[in-house]
Amino acid sequence: MEIIAVDIGGTHARFAIAEVENGRVLSMSDPITQKTKDHSSLQLAWQAFGEALGRPLPRAAGIAIASPINGEMIRMTNNPWIIRPRLIQERLGVDTYTLINDFGAVGHAVAQMHDDAFIHICGPETPLPQHGSITVCGPGTGLGVAQVLRTASHYHVIETEGGHMDFAPLDGIEDAILKRLRRTFTRVSAERIVAGPGIVAIYETLAGIEGRPVLQLDDRAIWDLAFSGKDSLASAALDRFCLSLGAVAGDLALAHGPKGVVIAGGLGLRLKDHLISSGFGQRFVAKGRFQSLMASIPVKLITHPQPGLYGAAAAFAQEHTQ
Repeated sequence: MEIIAVDIGGTHARFAIAEVENGRVLSMSDPITQKTKDHSSLQLAWQAFGEALGRPLPRAAGIAIASPINGEMIRMTNNPWIIRPRLIQERLGVDTYTLINDFGAVGHAVAQMHDDAFIHICGPETPLPQHGSITVCGPGTGLGVAQVLRTASHYHVIETEGGHMDFAPLDGIEDAILKRLRRTFTRVSAERIVAGPGIVAIYETLAGIEGRPVLQLDDRAIWDLAFSGKDSLASAALDRFCLSLGAVAGDLALAHGPKGVVIAGGLGLRLKDHLISSGFGQRFVAKGRFQSLMASIPVKLITHPQPGLYGAAAAFAQEHTQ
């Protein structure tokens, strides 16, 4: 069965054609990516995808969105689109669809993909468990979090908003980052630090500590500097980001009680080499009396370039083609 797979984040909306059968994804076309700021609604972005594809669209869709799925009107967390589920069939011209949180979709991808879709970050070098809980988290425009529960015959994906839990600083530098963010936000969530835009607060805080002028750079510019290795302050901000992400991922693991953790997200893949060589692993296990427990958890990074798209198709397959 042919369906449209859609993954809508804060910055990009991605579309592809997927083939699904018997609850699984068989294949997926190369994605077409659009910037959400270039369209004022999902319907208009959908129409642009149809025009780019140049053929009639399938009348079924798996749609992942970066927002909680509840109520008659869904306001996207990090972009201005509004989605009304009861109008999806009429507005998009589909007969059947699945609507899922974007990291719920990534959870489906984690559950269905083979071991070769992951690389090892820290912990024991063992495959993800075939039974038990797996925490999925990853930085992008926001910080997505989901939980996968594998049983002997099936799997279940639990969508969460764990990225919005309170950020817990662990040293003086993180205290300073938190203090800086509190000038703008009364409550500072983990997402304010360990998501793409969070690099700005980290960079500006480090500049203040070093007595340097605080340059007004956006997150994209700072990430580019960090990955280029040409700016020592941006490199330090990258190292600090990895430390904080390790701590947050460890907190989520404590909450979920998992037997495995997967890092995902568009930024997560770009961080691949840095996570392995950074202090991520040390911060992940640094949970006091539970350090030995944390050290027993394998932590992986999913390397598929479009796990949200794949997962949107997988979620549709699970719901409609069993």
